[in-house]
Amino acid sequence: MSLRRSSWYCIALLLAAAPALAQLRPGDAAAVGMSSAGLERAVRLLESEVREGRLGAASILVARRGTVVLHKGFGHLSFRAGSPAVEPDSVYLAASLTKPVTATALMILVERGKVSLSEPVSTYLPEFTGGERDKVRVIDLLTHTSGLPDQLPEVAELGRAHAPLSDFVKHTFTTPLLFTPGTAWHYQSMGILLAAEIVERMSGIALREFEQKEIFEPLGMEHSSLGLGGRRIDDTVQVQDHVNNEPLLLGPNDLTAQEVNSEYWRNIGCPWGGMHTTTMDMAILLQAFLDGGSYGGKRILSPTTVKAMTSDQNARLNAPWGLGWWLGGSPGKDIGDLVSPSAFGHMGSTGNMEWADPETQVVCVLLTNHPLVLDKGLFLRLVSNAVAAAVEK
Repeated sequence: MSLRRSSWYCIALLLAAAPALAQLRPGDAAAVGMSSAGLERAVRLLESEVREGRLGAASILVARRGTVVLHKGFGHLSFRAGSPAVEPDSVYLAASLTKPVTATALMILVERGKVSLSEPVSTYLPEFTGGERDKVRVIDLLTHTSGLPDQLPEVAELGRAHAPLSDFVKHTFTTPLLFTPGTAWHYQSMGILLAAEIVERMSGIALREFEQKEIFEPLGMEHSSLGLGGRRIDDTVQVQDHVNNEPLLLGPNDLTAQEVNSEYWRNIGCPWGGMHTTTMDMAILLQAFLDGGSYGGKRILSPTTVKAMTSDQNARLNAPWGLGWWLGGSPGKDIGDLVSPSAFGHMGSTGNMEWADPETQVVCVLLTNHPLVLDKGLFLRLVSNAVAAAVEK
């Protein structure tokens, strides 16, 4: 055999021996080193909250090394009498689980040489100038260091006027910065809005179309869309919107959960919180990141980009954050107390949590209708801890 043929033969053997990238399939917990009893503790937590009336709806998926070891739904789509039961893959409003998806869209353009993270935002959005806005770099939009506020002071007013998303962008161009860009960390949805605007301008298509073409379709995320994607709201899980017969405020500026359940907010496709999805679809995205940017033989990002997105970009500020991803050591460590510092994920104000831990190869997606304002995410963390503790070896 010639040297050249021998080299190709060796490469073929190595490829044949290499482990296949994980694709999510149901299987036995013990076979992947997880405790069934430990996972049952997470199930009992969810069942108890629903039974006691503190939680109306939840779906959970847990997987390890590509094996789905828990996938279950609890409760009903809404609090109305006769509402259908929740399924393991009922559709939820993702809230801020949308942010890493928007960040992924931007990073696809970074890979293609259309955007540079180190450039000022004004390079791509010339209207974003004045004061210290010229100091805001594209990377600051993804690491929450831009100085922009989380929500605009006018967010409720714009929503009640059914303003188009372009009006939110215009207000973000002129809203005062909270601090000198790059000098502090402050969670901000408006930075993600500008990241989305860059995607639209540099790609030439709407963000919802870009994500469908470049992320959802390649990965097989068949039940995900920015906005309602043609669904009826009644066919999705509705966010709890009242407490003791009083409207529930979701966050700053008096935006109510009832408004978030409206056709306007559900379909506007806000890039910081307007995606609809299921536990399986979000688990596919997390698994793709664990596997270096591909799933089912389809690649959306390079391993180099995945590493950058899931690594701490704020070391100088002691506020760990990736590019769009919450990290295990991020402020508040809100994706759980027992995940490793290398874990990445996100939380959502409507009651959602997702994470993947490269150290244990565990993926966890928990979607609920229980807004974080009710307990500051405590219940989500309790379930997350039960899942993380179920790893035995």
